[in-house]
Amino acid sequence: MKLQLTRPIAFIDLETTGVNISTDRIVEIAIVKILTDGTQQVKRKLINPMIPIPKASSDIHGITDEMVKDAPTFKEAANELKQFMDNCDMGGYNSNRFDVPMLIEEFLRIGMEFSIEGRKLVDVQKVFHMMEQRTLSAAYKFYCQKTLEGAHSAAVDASATWEILEAQVERYPQIGATVESIVKFTGEDDIVDFARRFVKDKGVEVFNFGKHKGKPVTQVLKEEPQYYDWMMKGDFAMNTKQKLTEILNRTLVKKT
Repeated sequence: MKLQLTRPIAFIDLETTGVNISTDRIVEIAIVKILTDGTQQVKRKLINPMIPIPKASSDIHGITDEMVKDAPTFKEAANELKQFMDNCDMGGYNSNRFDVPMLIEEFLRIGMEFSIEGRKLVDVQKVFHMMEQRTLSAAYKFYCQKTLEGAHSAAVDASATWEILEAQVERYPQIGATVESIVKFTGEDDIVDFARRFVKDKGVEVFNFGKHKGKPVTQVLKEEPQYYDWMMKGDFAMNTKQKLTEILNRTLVKKT
C-alpha cells in the first residue's frame, strides 16, 4: 500500500434522489474502509428514502422505488453506519461538496450527531482537478488504465476512488503519502457550513449569499435579529441552521 495511514480512512459514495442537500435523500451508500495495514472492509446498503425517486435519478444510478421499498430507512441504518466510520478519516470524489454534506444532513434529520471534528477529509477530485481536470470515469481510466464498469453504483464508485488515490500517491510525490500531506496539498477547507452559506474571512464567519454577503454573521444577528428567524424558517440545510444557531449562541454568551 502506497498511502501511509495512521488511522483508517473511509471512502464514501452516495446515490441519491437528487442533488439538493436540503430536500433530497440517500438511496444507496457504500463505504470502503481502508485499515492502517491496507486491509479493506466494505459496507453497502440500499436505503429507503421515504420519498419517490425521480425517473431522471433512477436513469443515472439504476435504483428504483421498487428496489428500495423493503430497504431500511436511514434512521434504521444510521447507527450501524456511524459505528463503521468511527475513528476514521473520510475520503471520496467530490465528497467535500456533496457526499459528506448529504450524509451529515441525513444524520441531523434523525437527531443523531455525526461530527467531522478531528477527521481529515480527503477529496480525491480536488487532487485530480488540480492536476488533470477530468470526471471520475476519466480519472479511473487515466490513473488506473481501466474502464470503470458499473459507474454510478455506489460500491463501484467508492472502490474506484480509493484506487485512484493510490495511483495519485504514486504519480505525484509532491502530494506526499499521508492523509495529512494530501489535505495540506489540496488546501483543507475551513468549513463553516457545508452548503457554504457562510465562509470565513480572516477567521471571521461572514455571509456568502444574499443582501448581507461579506458581512460578519455576528454583526447581522445583532443589527437585524429577525434575519435569524427568517433563515431558521427558510429552506436552508439543517447543517446551515445548526451553525447559525451556534454562532448566535456564541454571540449571546459574549454579551453576558
